[in-house]
Amino acid sequence: MIAHQARILIVDDDEVIRDLLSQRLQEEGYMCEVADNGSTALAHIELDSFHVMLADIRMPQMDGYELLTAARDIDPDMQVIMVTGIRETTEAVKAMKLGAYDYVMKPFDLEDVVHGVRRALEKQELKFQNRLYHKNLENRVREATKELIEKNRQIQILLFNTITSFVNVLEAKDKYTEGHSKRVAESAVKVARTCTLTRSEIENMRLAGLLHDIGKVGIREKTLQKPGALTAEEYDEVKQHPLIAERILEPIEELHMVLRDIKHHHERYDGMGYPAGLRGEEIPFGARILALSDTYDAMTSERPYRSAFSHEQALKEIEMNAGKQFDPELVAQFLMLYSY
Repeated sequence: MIAHQARILIVDDDEVIRDLLSQRLQEEGYMCEVADNGSTALAHIELDSFHVMLADIRMPQMDGYELLTAARDIDPDMQVIMVTGIRETTEAVKAMKLGAYDYVMKPFDLEDVVHGVRRALEKQELKFQNRLYHKNLENRVREATKELIEKNRQIQILLFNTITSFVNVLEAKDKYTEGHSKRVAESAVKVARTCTLTRSEIENMRLAGLLHDIGKVGIREKTLQKPGALTAEEYDEVKQHPLIAERILEPIEELHMVLRDIKHHHERYDGMGYPAGLRGEEIPFGARILALSDTYDAMTSERPYRSAFSHEQALKEIEMNAGKQFDPELVAQFLMLYSY
């Protein structure tokens, strides 16, 4: 603390003591104000700020304890040194409990007072630096958080672009799947919104829908585009696409939350699906939603081996397979959403 910056308030009803303290502290380079009672001292504190207040305990009208309490309410950072002529430790203890930094006994040694003021100023400087440190720390945390949010946003954009690229690659390979992934994603989100899922879980359904068929990039084009029925060998090849999708997407950590839904979207509620033959609620909930949305869009789309089903035919087929291929409760919700 630079001496000429420090402001000291001296409060004592004894003019001799006020003048003595003021003169000595000014010699140290401090700026001093004096008050002969508590009320005047409080008026000074309300108008200006002081680093240290020296206050007598025994004063008329308002004693030092009352002044200490009121002064700290106005300026809790101001350091207070109590001055007393009563040589009772209880007086000092009471003052310290009320928030005084230190106390001196009358008759006092002026050098002891100077040292006490210096220590009080050092403490205040330490408090100031600590507060400044925490403020700077909060600012750094705030800036780091903003940077993290921005980086996360950039990662999400990159992830979305990556997904779009994956889908474009697939659709370039199989013209019959053009728009299929997007439609499945929209349908899956529509169904998910009728369930007790969080916003992030619903968005995960969108990602899973967009990527559910990405494994077909590993299937031969002649198999995907075959105009007739598949042989057993060809069907076994197609059945590999959920596992191929898992291998493609597994290195991307941000997509781990949708891997199980993608891997198991061809499971059947009766356990006759693939790749793991899961049954009923063993099948991940998101995969059960994907199964419905994927099947509906596949049925209502043109395929090389058949014409598209009508909307009504597709719904009837889904209803007939409730409890067999599909989760019956999700079928009921799907039919309510799509019956128009």
